Amino acid sequence: MKRFIAPACFALANLLATAAPRPNILLIVADDMGYSDIGCYGGEIQTPNLDRLASNGLRFTQFYNTSRCWSSRASILTGYYPQAIRRDLLPETERGEYGMFGTVSGANGVRPRWAQMLPAFLKPQGYRSYHSGKWHMDGDRLPAGFDRSYSLEDHNRFFSPENHLEDDVKLPPVSPDSGYYSTTYIADHAIKCLKEHAEKHADRPFFEYLAFTAPHFPLQALPGDIAIYRDRYLEGWEKIRNERFDRLRKMGIVEGGLSPMEPEVFPRWNLTQAEQAAQVSPHEVARAVAWDSLTPEQRRFQATKMAIHAAMIHRMDIETGRVLAQLEAMGALDNTIVMFVSDNGASPEQILRGGGHDPAAEPGSARSYLGLGAGWSTAANTPFRLHKSWTHEGGIRTPLVVHWPSGIKDRNALRHQPGHVVDLVPTLMDLAGVEPPDSVEGLKVPAMHGKSLVPVMKDDTAKSPHDSLWFYHDGHRGVRVGDWKLVGKYGQPWELYNLHEDCSETRNLAESNPTKVMKLERAWLKEAEELRRLAQQDLPAVQAAPAVDPNAKGKPAATPDFTLSANKLQLKPGQGEEYKKRHDAIWPELSKAIRDAGIRDYSIFLDEETGTLFAVQKVAAQNTTAELRKTELMKKWWAHMADIMEVNPDNSPVRVPLKQVFHQD
Repeated sequence: MKRFIAPACFALANLLATAAPRPNILLIVADDMGYSDIGCYGGEIQTPNLDRLASNGLRFTQFYNTSRCWSSRASILTGYYPQAIRRDLLPETERGEYGMFGTVSGANGVRPRWAQMLPAFLKPQGYRSYHSGKWHMDGDRLPAGFDRSYSLEDHNRFFSPENHLEDDVKLPPVSPDSGYYSTTYIADHAIKCLKEHAEKHADRPFFEYLAFTAPHFPLQALPGDIAIYRDRYLEGWEKIRNERFDRLRKMGIVEGGLSPMEPEVFPRWNLTQAEQAAQVSPHEVARAVAWDSLTPEQRRFQATKMAIHAAMIHRMDIETGRVLAQLEAMGALDNTIVMFVSDNGASPEQILRGGGHDPAAEPGSARSYLGLGAGWSTAANTPFRLHKSWTHEGGIRTPLVVHWPSGIKDRNALRHQPGHVVDLVPTLMDLAGVEPPDSVEGLKVPAMHGKSLVPVMKDDTAKSPHDSLWFYHDGHRGVRVGDWKLVGKYGQPWELYNLHEDCSETRNLAESNPTKVMKLERAWLKEAEELRRLAQQDLPAVQAAPAVDPNAKGKPAATPDFTLSANKLQLKPGQGEEYKKRHDAIWPELSKAIRDAGIRDYSIFLDEETGTLFAVQKVAAQNTTAELRKTELMKKWWAHMADIMEVNPDNSPVRVPLKQVFHQD
């Protein structure tokens, strides 16, 4: 693999319409937004500011993310596939497991030291960097190279967050009657940083990372914004899909057919239909069923949910417009590279977190906690199949809008070459005239997986910078080589599609093209092994947690050697579906008990000598773990699973510190 080298002379000499100083950067990330939600990608939601960027810039039609919040952000900020830097799991690790190679991985993974973020590359070139909004990365923001930061760590409350930080210092919880709304506050912070930059650092370029939490669940929006869309979606998700699909085709963004609704597919962690009826509303719907099969009450409830989703995106666009207005006031908009993407497809999730849901609360208000659900998620991802966390196109295809008047000659133009969020860092480094270092802290820096998109931005006939694109998340997998894509759901056979003819993945060609399947599978496996090699570099030393003093009332004792010797469990071959069935039956009861015990991050281990089953945690009083492993509920779990589980034969017993993260629910 060739190292990415930033061909700055090429970029500045051939891309620029006119000579200009080093460009500023505004990178905007939406959270759980569907491919066709915004107006310039076929949506009916009012997004005039994003549409204006598109009409004066570029829209990429085949751009990809990693299908999940934290993994996409890892790629967006580093230029690597998340598995390579331990920010998502590799294949052949236990499903749901968040530990690889004896260290933290996945949503709580810690990057190798060589996997720096974009601000660290930009700083030597004089850039100041600002972060506003969601983080969902390891480490703090200022050590990563940001000069200022507002980090919203509470992803369960849009009106009164309890966990947020400014410049890595924790702020007080927000009062429910404060008038705070996160989308507006995030933009306020970005504007504050830009004003300060204009006043104190006008001679230096800037990077503003504007990471909204909208329209991620819970569906919470300002009442006036909801009112705009209150009745818009009563016509149902099928009609909205068809309307969006027609607009997408007229825009030249997609060709081919429209995917089916697939009511049998939904997240395994969703509340059941009965739980949703009892805890949320009797009018909640758990699957993407036909709209005309719903009662009038169900239709109204579902239409209201989509109205809130639309209102969240509508408000995000308004706040984006305020940030753009600040750039105009500074005289900086023309020479600012603005990029807009979503971290994954729209979400079908219907779960309860945070303060839960008050059925008596007005939908969309602070005391409500609603999820979009599979019906509207399918509509939001028009025309593609499936949703967030899957590696079919609905989970991984994102808009990419690029606006840079000083540097891009084309206006209202499309780019059909495939690209990926790993490409954002190398592209921006290219345009900023930055080359990646050969080493960091004495460690060799591997070549980025991302490629510069500068040639494609310059020329709509340029070849895609990628020979292949690789996908894996939550057991779902995929690889794209040219127009061919091999994709598979967790535990299911490979499917094969020609995306040029069938971008919606409706005609599976695997049975008639076994040679192509084998060739693409080899490509997928080869890349997986390379990612595994990278992920094992610069592994942190495992530190033992303090011992538990039984008289200390939860406080650690002085001796730092309290560990547990155990073997990690794995499924016996061929038991995937049986495990899922049994797991779903006991999971609600088990997860509640674990949370009630104060344990958030855990994995189930077995001590063969004593027959003890226990959970290893990250953050909790360590004596609660010792208590949990003796509970009747854990015995019940083992009774459910013992005949289909076995000790991993490739792993010898390990001494596991209780503070080590192995699983996050």
